[in-house]
Amino acid sequence: MNYELFIAKRIIAGKEYKNSISSPIIKIAIVAIALGIVIMLIAVAIASGFQLKIRDKIAGFKGHIQITNYDNNNSDVSTVPIDINQDFYPEFKTIDGIKNVQVFANKAGIIRTDTDFEGVVLKGVDEAYDFSFFNEYLVEGRLPNFNQERNREIIISKSVANRLQLHLNDSIQVWFSAENSKVPFKRRKPIVVGIFKTGFEQFDNTIVLGDIREVQRLNGWTENQVGGFEVLIDDFDTLKQKGNEIYSNIGATLNSTTITDQYPAIFEWIKLFDNNVWFIIAIMILIAGINMITALLVLILERVQMVGILKALGSQNWSIQKIFLYNAGYLILQGLFWGNLIGIALLLIQHFFKVITLNPETYYVSTVPVNFNIFHILLLNVGTLILCLIMLIIPSMIIAKIHPSKSIKFA
Repeated sequence: MNYELFIAKRIIAGKEYKNSISSPIIKIAIVAIALGIVIMLIAVAIASGFQLKIRDKIAGFKGHIQITNYDNNNSDVSTVPIDINQDFYPEFKTIDGIKNVQVFANKAGIIRTDTDFEGVVLKGVDEAYDFSFFNEYLVEGRLPNFNQERNREIIISKSVANRLQLHLNDSIQVWFSAENSKVPFKRRKPIVVGIFKTGFEQFDNTIVLGDIREVQRLNGWTENQVGGFEVLIDDFDTLKQKGNEIYSNIGATLNSTTITDQYPAIFEWIKLFDNNVWFIIAIMILIAGINMITALLVLILERVQMVGILKALGSQNWSIQKIFLYNAGYLILQGLFWGNLIGIALLLIQHFFKVITLNPETYYVSTVPVNFNIFHILLLNVGTLILCLIMLIIPSMIIAKIHPSKSIKFA
């Protein structure tokens, strides 16, 4: 029988425990633990949500890794074509962890209406493109139908549609430069069949999705010439490794770049979230630990007589310490329970009802994103419990200073 745990349970269940002088201090300690875990849960879930959302949106527009011709000079506009007949297309047989390899070609143009105009980039793709990203953010209409000989259907962003007052099934005028033609510009009249809204204004303001065959005609390319290849991988954490492997397995005239290399400022910015989260976790655990130390010392001083009696009966200092550590552990678990209940409830409200909104031009998302990760939640709870108990070991050593004769006499 674990008599230390037995005595700790009796102390917790006793009426004098709930009505003692230490009761308000204990409640404050429990509240501190609960608030700490609430703040830590929110910080971790939001930071992780930001990172996932932003990187998924960039990958949705650009793929995880792009393979282009060196002569394109990392431009968003395809100028020098690549032959579609490559060893790695339609799949990388020599590299594992590749989800999809898809072709694309970009062409800069200007949408012109009766009252306004807007510069855009027509991104041409084919039926093998992974449309899951655009399906998720499609707010009106549908995706273009690629099973037709001349596909003039496009989808545009909500922001472009609002600025130019465009609607579904509108036929619009788009002017493109014609480098290899006798005329300086070529006009096309695509039909808007879908409107998407990702909240990533940097891309929403420019990208128009259409058929790659239209870009090939505009550039005077053959059907075997494309602007480049986008590679989607299964695990983002292996991006750098897969990028190096892909670079080693493509031709000498081709170049591959990861989205972290293309947009270093954005990814450096979201990396800062990790530093902020670690700082918040350290501060919250420190505050919770200090409150628990105060509560533990008050509990010990309130039961000096009990400590003296236990010592007189032959109990060792460590055994008595364990009684109070069990007691403190119970208080920490209470705080963790209420903290998790409140924190997860707040996160669920934000996840489903999007209560807190953001400026997408600054934060790349329109609402505060939340990512639920069971591993993160368990790690926060277990880590908080263990660290707080470790912080309580040294203060509990005050028990060694209590002399049985004096404490019993004092009572």
